[in-house]
Amino acid sequence: MVPALVLFGFVVLVPSARGVYYAFTDWDGLSPSFSFVGLGNFVEMVGDPDARQAVWHTLVIAVAITVIQNGVGLLLALGVNSAIRSRNVLRVLLFAPAVITPIVTAYLWRNLLGPDGAVNSLLGVLGLGSWRQNWLGDPDLALWSVVAVIVWQFAGYSMVIFLAGLQSVPREIYEAAAIDGAGAVRRFWSVIRPLLAPAFTVNLMLSIIGGIKLFDQVYALTGGGPGHATDTLSTLIYKDAFTLGEFGYSIALAVVLTVIVAVASTGQYLVLSRNERAAS
Repeated sequence: MVPALVLFGFVVLVPSARGVYYAFTDWDGLSPSFSFVGLGNFVEMVGDPDARQAVWHTLVIAVAITVIQNGVGLLLALGVNSAIRSRNVLRVLLFAPAVITPIVTAYLWRNLLGPDGAVNSLLGVLGLGSWRQNWLGDPDLALWSVVAVIVWQFAGYSMVIFLAGLQSVPREIYEAAAIDGAGAVRRFWSVIRPLLAPAFTVNLMLSIIGGIKLFDQVYALTGGGPGHATDTLSTLIYKDAFTLGEFGYSIALAVVLTVIVAVASTGQYLVLSRNERAAS
């Protein structure tokens, strides 16, 4: 194990420790000289309205993706787990967006959601011209448009995990519940849902962590705009580091992002694993 541990320490631990150290400096990313500023970057962050707004947007996106994506994924899994003849084709079609590179998907949807894009053109053709919107340019709509694109791409991914859980449930359990007079909703809530606890754990963990760290789709769709309406911690870190040259401040933001991911994922895992043990 020693060679692997040495490599891990050199590639991961040492850069991480150096990064945390730079969060307490005013390093600009280029100069070999810098000053130690203590908690100055974190104090500045508390008073920075852009940073506070980015934290709020990050949490909103993470929660929205976790709830909506997994809700849609579960409904899709229940649908393609039924006896419909086209279920195998539907599984492939619904999962297909998840294998496309996120940046490609984001650029595709940026064109579709543009002022003269396919979405607004289709609404006009259908006689719904009053529904046409500047989906990515309106501060009130841009954040939710980003969420919709991410859900569209990864709902199929959640579906596959839920589908694996559904197919692991013994058919005898379905039949016994039906014989006892349980309807479809009752069978799902009282019988199937507890047995899907491991699938819920995996899906919710992946969704919350991915939502908090989200960068590429947001940056390709809106660049964090209009203004700062869709800025997340990840996009703000990029802008502060590579546009403004404030590497010390951006690394402090990255440290905060790491703490948020660690707290959210650990807390969620403890709750879900407790529910999983109770269900088993």
